[in-house]
Amino acid sequence: MQVRILRWQELEEAVKHRLLSRAETEIHDAIDSVKPILEAVKERGDIALREFTLRFDKVNLNNLPLRVQPEEFEQASRILPPNVKEALEFVIENVTTFHRNQLPPSFTFTEVRPGVFAGERATPIPSVGLYVPRGKGSFPSMLYMLAVPAKIAQVPEIRIVTPPNPDGSVDPACLYAASRIGVHEVYRVGGAQGIAALAYGTQSIQRVVKILGPGSRFVSAAKRLVSSFMDVGMPAGPSEAIILADEKANPQLVALDLLIEAEHGSDSAAILITPDSTLAKEVAGILTQRMATIPEPRRTFITHVFQTYGGIILTDTMEEAVYVVNAFAPEHLQLQVEHPFDLLGQLHHAGEILLGSRTPFSVANYATGANAVLPTGGFARTYSAVSVRDFLKYTSIVQVTPKGFTSLKKHVQVLAEYEGFPSHAQAVIERTSLGSYPETLFQEHGPVKPRG
Repeated sequence: MQVRILRWQELEEAVKHRLLSRAETEIHDAIDSVKPILEAVKERGDIALREFTLRFDKVNLNNLPLRVQPEEFEQASRILPPNVKEALEFVIENVTTFHRNQLPPSFTFTEVRPGVFAGERATPIPSVGLYVPRGKGSFPSMLYMLAVPAKIAQVPEIRIVTPPNPDGSVDPACLYAASRIGVHEVYRVGGAQGIAALAYGTQSIQRVVKILGPGSRFVSAAKRLVSSFMDVGMPAGPSEAIILADEKANPQLVALDLLIEAEHGSDSAAILITPDSTLAKEVAGILTQRMATIPEPRRTFITHVFQTYGGIILTDTMEEAVYVVNAFAPEHLQLQVEHPFDLLGQLHHAGEILLGSRTPFSVANYATGANAVLPTGGFARTYSAVSVRDFLKYTSIVQVTPKGFTSLKKHVQVLAEYEGFPSHAQAVIERTSLGSYPETLFQEHGPVKPRG
């Protein structure tokens, strides 16, 4: 097949809208089919989970517990090739190093005015469910990207759901990674039914207060439906990547890197944006040649991508190319340009920005340490990559001394009376005459040590 080259200025508004909305449209279309799955799991629990796993994954779990057993973790360690173990340990160390620096102090206090102290206390959320996809491949990388920051944040209850293999087992690399991180609550269930189990709870799976993790359009639709009563974190749907390139880019490298995210699945997006028509034509030709050499099922995935949400967009100028990138707000963005730092300040919306030709998406997906679970569907305008902060909550802590109270009293009274709250005002007016009990003040307590 020929990879299409689209000139941005010549596209109809409807085509631009379809490209910019991409897989978000498919997620919306999946909502109606997902609703009955959620209701069934809510009403029938484990029985519904087993039925849906048989229907959608073609796996019979009737003779297996939904929770992965200790001996399965041990077997995974035995059968996993040593080089895969070594690679997992290497990248888990990198991810741990990066995310450990995100851990804030457990308690901070600022003296806003003399005698007026305001601060924050950071504590872990009580539980989290992590979704690790499986349908289009094995993704231990998604497991450690999610589990490492959750563990660093000291979340006490971490539950992982992931679709099973045809024999009902769970991918051994995922189990090995989970064990190395210190997470042992893993369940052999995925899809919309896995999200429902985490949201409502079943006989085998306790409900959680937050769900994180990427997945298919059905998984994403399920998360949207349960978001009315629980936290589902950032939107993380089908993968998407943009390469912004200039005339100095190597067309072979650009083509190689476009294929990275395209092979994730047919609903992925992979786009080159460039003002250079020569580069566009060369990359299109190389992609056509390379696609023919890729084994199935990845070849079919890539072919579908470049027939739908993938391709090459040709702009008149680099300034216009930057505008188009910001309009997309992509999950992954790579700059294959001569001077990437000159453009960095102009690029406002992206889940991650990879600089230069030696930073392909695959390196960032696996090994640099930065988190690869990123907002999709244009949500990079308001959401960030998964981090330790996703697993923490912050509580405001305030204390006022007698001196501080005196400085605040008049202003509080004025504003309370202006807004029409007499009790607000009386609480400060009468407080001095009523006295107060002895209390420990911040100055006596002293600073609090950082977490960890």
